[in-house]
Amino acid sequence: MSDVLRFVDVDVVRGGVPIVDHVSWDVAEGERWVVLGPNGAGKTTVLALAATLLHPTRGTVEVLDERLGRTDVFELRPRIGLASAALAERIPPYEKVSDVVVTAAYAVTGRWRERYEGGDHGRALWLLDQLGMAGFEDRTFGTLSEGERKRVQVARALMTDPELLLLDEPAAGLDVGGREDLVRRLGVIAGDDEAPTTVLVTHHLEEIPVGFTHALLLRSGRVVAAGPIEDVLTAPLVSETFGIALDVERRSDRWAARAR
Repeated sequence: MSDVLRFVDVDVVRGGVPIVDHVSWDVAEGERWVVLGPNGAGKTTVLALAATLLHPTRGTVEVLDERLGRTDVFELRPRIGLASAALAERIPPYEKVSDVVVTAAYAVTGRWRERYEGGDHGRALWLLDQLGMAGFEDRTFGTLSEGERKRVQVARALMTDPELLLLDEPAAGLDVGGREDLVRRLGVIAGDDEAPTTVLVTHHLEEIPVGFTHALLLRSGRVVAAGPIEDVLTAPLVSETFGIALDVERRSDRWAARAR
C-alpha cells in the first residue's frame, strides 16, 4: 500500500513563530483520516500543505508521490479534491450550482471560456444527486443555505474523481439537522471502496463520519498522536489534545466527547 501523503519533520514558521512544528505523518492509499485539535493547533495549515497550497519552511512533504518544491503543483492539484471555507469565498455568488461543480475539472472558480463535455455535466448532476442537491443545479450559489453550500462544495471536490479528498471543517456552522445529514452522506462516501483517500479536519468528535479509519491529534502545531482511530481517540489522548479532562464515547461507530 503506497503513501498518498508523507510528511517528514515538517515545520511551517510565520513571523518566527512555528505554526506546524516537527510534524511527521503518513497517509496510505485507501485510509480515511480525521485531523482533530483546538483552535490554533495547525490543522488548516497541515491541510494546506496536503493541498499543495503551501510549502513547508523546513522538512519534506510528498503528495501523491510528488515532493513539494520539485514538482509542478498546477499539474498536481487536479488530482486533489478540496472543500474549504477559503475556497467557498472565491466562488462567485451568481455562479450556477452546476457550474460550481463542473469548473473543478479546470481547477477554477467561475465559468469563463472553458469547454466541457456532456459527460462532465452528467457527472456534476450525478454528484449533486448523491449529496442531496438534485434539482438545485440552476440555483445560484449565493441563494443557498450554509448546509446546501457545504454539500455543493463536497460535490465539487469529487468532480475530478480525485486520488486525495481534503475536507476542511465541512460541518462548521451547520445546525444539528444539517450536520447529521452531511455526516451521514460523508459516511456513505467513506464506505465506498472506490472513494479516494480522505482527510477531514474538524474540532468536534461528533462530526467524524462512520467509516473513518485513522486519526491525527494536533496541539500547538505538534503531533499528540496518530494512528488507527480506536487507538488514538482515547480519553487521555483527546484530553491532552484539548487541554481539558474529557470522557470519550463510541456508539454505533460515532464518536462523542464530554467534559469529565
